[in-house]
Amino acid sequence: MDKMKVGLQYCLPKHGLTRLVGKLASAEAGSLTTGIIRWFVKQYNVNMDEALNSDPAHYKTFNEFFVRELKQGTRPIDDNSDTLCHPADACVSQFGPIESGQLIQAKNHNYSAQELLGGDEALANEFVDGDFATLYLSPRDYHRVHMPCDGVLRQMIYVPGDLFSVNPLTAENVPNLFARNERVVCIFDTEFGPMAQVLVGATIVGSIELIWSGTVTPPRGKSIYRWDYPSEGNRAVVLKKGEEMGRFKLGSTVINLFAKGALTFDDTMKNNEPTVMGTPYAHGTSSQP
Repeated sequence: MDKMKVGLQYCLPKHGLTRLVGKLASAEAGSLTTGIIRWFVKQYNVNMDEALNSDPAHYKTFNEFFVRELKQGTRPIDDNSDTLCHPADACVSQFGPIESGQLIQAKNHNYSAQELLGGDEALANEFVDGDFATLYLSPRDYHRVHMPCDGVLRQMIYVPGDLFSVNPLTAENVPNLFARNERVVCIFDTEFGPMAQVLVGATIVGSIELIWSGTVTPPRGKSIYRWDYPSEGNRAVVLKKGEEMGRFKLGSTVINLFAKGALTFDDTMKNNEPTVMGTPYAHGTSSQP
C-alpha cells in the first residue's frame, strides 16, 4: 500500500491538482466552507482554543482558517539572547551536521545543500560543515512561520520544481525530495552568522507567502528568480526573533541551514518529536561574535 501511495505521486498531475485545490481553498462558499472547516478540525484534531477566532463560521475561506492567527501570548518567545527559538509548530524530521555538502532527508536518502539553495555554489559554501534541521508541518499545525532569531534579509530565491507530498512516507521513498520540490529560499544575516530558512512547497500547498513580498507562488515559474535586499534603508527587511516571516496555505516543510560552529541544537531536539514555535531550538556558541 505504501509503494502504491508513493507511486501514484509520480503519475498524478500534481501542479494541476494543486491549482484546483488552491482555488477551492480561496473560495467563499458560506455554509459549505464552514462545514469543511468543521470536518477538518475534527478529522485532524485541531486545537481551536488557541485560535484568536475559535468559531469555524468566522472564516470566509478555508485558507483564512488555515493561516489562522493565534491568541496573544499563546506562543511565548524564549527571550534568552543566546537562544534561537523554533520557527514553527511542526515535527522534527531530521537534523544534524551538513557533511560533505549533504543533508539527511531520511534513512538511506541524502541530498545536496547546493541543490536545495538553487544551485548557488558560493551560497552553499557559507554552510559547509554547518548544521541543518528539517521541520514538517502537518495539517493540524499552526501554519505561520516565524524567525528563530533576529535577522536581516539578504536574498530571496524562488526555485521552481515538482510538488510531491512532503510527509514522512514520501521523504523515505522519493530521492532528492526537498531539492526537487518548488521552494522559496530566504537568506538572513544574523548574530549567529548566515541562516537559510527554506519554505518547501508540496502537493496541494496552494500558496507560499512572505511578509515583505506577499505571495511568491503561485503563479508557478519555470526559472530560478533571485531578489537581493539592502542591509539598511527603507528597503531593508529587518525581523526580530519570533516575528512572523511567512506562511503556508496548506502545509509543508521548513528547512534551516546554519554556518559551521554557529550553534548547538537544544537537548529537546529529537527526530519525530513535535516542536512548538517560540520554544528553544538551538543555542549560539562562543565562536560567533
